Amino acid sequence: MVEVKNLTKYYGNIKAVDDISFTVETGEILGFLGPNGAGKSTTMNMITGYLSSTSGTVTIDGSEILDDPKKAKSKIGYLPEIPPLYIEMTVRKYLEFMFDLKKVKLPKKEHIEEVMRLVHISEQSERIIKHLSKGYRQRVGFAQALLGNPPVIILDEPTVGLDPKQIIEIRNLIKSLGKKHTVIFSSHVLSEVSEICDRIIVISEGKIAADAKTDELSTQVLGNQKLAVQIEGNSSDIIAAIKKIPAVVRVIKTGEQNDAGKYMIEYDKDSNIRRDVFNAMVRINCAILDMQSGNETLEDLFLRLTSGTVKSSAGGK
Repeated sequence: MVEVKNLTKYYGNIKAVDDISFTVETGEILGFLGPNGAGKSTTMNMITGYLSSTSGTVTIDGSEILDDPKKAKSKIGYLPEIPPLYIEMTVRKYLEFMFDLKKVKLPKKEHIEEVMRLVHISEQSERIIKHLSKGYRQRVGFAQALLGNPPVIILDEPTVGLDPKQIIEIRNLIKSLGKKHTVIFSSHVLSEVSEICDRIIVISEGKIAADAKTDELSTQVLGNQKLAVQIEGNSSDIIAAIKKIPAVVRVIKTGEQNDAGKYMIEYDKDSNIRRDVFNAMVRINCAILDMQSGNETLEDLFLRLTSGTVKSSAGGK
């Protein structure tokens, strides 16, 4: 488990991180998002102990990062955006060196073989790292982060430079790690984060702009859910019938297409009105031609959160 409390960082008079608090549970994969200059990298560096905080605490699996840095760091596997590789070494020699540096207590040969197999670099084990492609170098960096089976895995842009097939493999690996580890995963590819992560934290201007389960982020931040529908029939009758559904907050007509009206229905975030809308239209003999979520995409929401045009109502964990 990772527990961050009131984390703050000043650079001179500039406050880069402003009183951030959140908890990541074991078995949870957290997506950590933020534009350049938002304080995301500074926060991740403080969590890993590479950078000291001005105030606040970071506790890694029961060990505070500043009070007991040796023990806390031993519980972290960290892959920075640029992997810390010794490119003149072979893959195996590098992992053996990192194994010894980290003072891992597991059987050396067997553990290194297992880690190489996990990230699919066994066939590259005797190659010199500088001769590897960028994608394979990234995998070697991933392997060093897994040495010792640390309970907390922190990954900064881990799929950068990988081809589509490798990206899928690394995504699957991250998902499997989340079953036994606490994983903090940083990425600017929002579709990737939504696919991999259980929960997302968005940081903007040094503060948490949103903290919610991935599939609940839009509704928790913006409040009510939205449903976009296209329906044939009399607009007045359609709007009146939809308004009778208890969870509906409001409904507006947004346009016409192919002799059918387009409507946006706003409804309570704890409800699912799709079946109710269908039944209501059956009763008034109006055909639904299209029905889909009217909520903002993750990309749209991210831009709104980080531009300050929406205030989050999502609570941290």
